Amino acid sequence: MQRAPAEPAPRPSFFRAALPFVIGVALLAFVLGRLDYSAFLRHLRSTHYGAYIAFAVVFNLALVAADSLAIKHIYNRTICPATYRELFVLRAASYLPSLLNYHVGQGWLTYFLSKTYGAPLWRVAGATLIVYVTVFGGLFTITLVGLPLNYDRLPWLLPTLGAIGLAGLGYFAVLRWRPKFFANRTATAVLFELGVSGHLLALVYRLPHLVVLFVGTWVPFLFLGVDIPFGHALALIPALMLVVSLPVSPQGIGTRDVFAQQLFVSYAAGTFEEQRAAVAAATLTWACAITLVQAVFSPIFMRKAQSLLRDVARRNAPAEPAGLPEGSPS
Repeated sequence: MQRAPAEPAPRPSFFRAALPFVIGVALLAFVLGRLDYSAFLRHLRSTHYGAYIAFAVVFNLALVAADSLAIKHIYNRTICPATYRELFVLRAASYLPSLLNYHVGQGWLTYFLSKTYGAPLWRVAGATLIVYVTVFGGLFTITLVGLPLNYDRLPWLLPTLGAIGLAGLGYFAVLRWRPKFFANRTATAVLFELGVSGHLLALVYRLPHLVVLFVGTWVPFLFLGVDIPFGHALALIPALMLVVSLPVSPQGIGTRDVFAQQLFVSYAAGTFEEQRAAVAAATLTWACAITLVQAVFSPIFMRKAQSLLRDVARRNAPAEPAGLPEGSPS
């Protein structure tokens, strides 16, 4: 009997799709509604924007470079031997759809890798799941390292890390147990092929990316007069990175601003109103700066990605049969 074609998966409702944006805007409005705008504007005028944008450019290039190193290790082990240059182009191009949402960018990268290298889409999706695991595992690790320095200040952090740690142990237990329900499925088979040791090695390759992300989260505060000492940054910045990475709002809009207000107000000078304005100026200008840089550079790499797709397709095309020699019978 011929199997009926599978029905397409239902699209998420408009409410579910719009909810993260609503949350982000509401949190941002909460921060902006409490600001002294004269102090806020003074802080906006206080920084050197040439150096600030230059730092944003260097940060984005370093971020893509380190991110590409991490995904090269994962995709080469699970999908195909793509070169570092190819993955750098694809990762930089994916930052364009990531402007809408980080997960949209990851979905684009997954689809484009499958289309470019002819790998099954669900297998590439499984490899991308490993990318997520290494990102959150790395954030968990560096936040755990800073925990002894700030567990009194952030009482919720210990139980949060405890819950994440238990989830991670459960994940590794499943990898060791290898239940058939997961191990035999296309999307999750690559997780078991990589194994526990492979995941840990992939986490080592992820650490340079997280170091760059740490610097890019900490330094913008210094530009806007929020002077967080390095020792304190080691304790607090990883917690901010962890919160921003949670799927609450797109690109951490609002969550970054609210949480930074709780952590870093005391590191700015002046009255409480001026301190709050300085922190808001740091988080908002940085969001604008990286969005501007990615909006300028990502379309360039998007065109390179399209060219790469054509080059790989030509390289993988079957060779044309050689023509018959002259004088041979037809």
